[in-house]
Amino acid sequence: MARVVVNVMPKAEILDPQGQAVVRALGRIGVEGVADVRQGKRFEIEVDETVTHEQIEKVAQTLLANTVIEDFEVVVEAKQ
Repeated sequence: MARVVVNVMPKAEILDPQGQAVVRALGRIGVEGVADVRQGKRFEIEVDETVTHEQIEKVAQTLLANTVIEDFEVVVEAKQ
């Protein structure tokens, strides 16, 4: 069994209002020096050896990310 992590983030050119809200809140709580925050999603998927990397890429591209406005990264964490 392996854990596959799919990280989904807004593309760099896409406005991230949630990230901007976090930056503003940091200033209100006294945290200085943070220039930008981008908020994304993390999906953890437990798979067996029959699931291929190509299949996970397809899942990420078709179900987990809106590829018009989001990028994704697939990472295999560990075999258990």
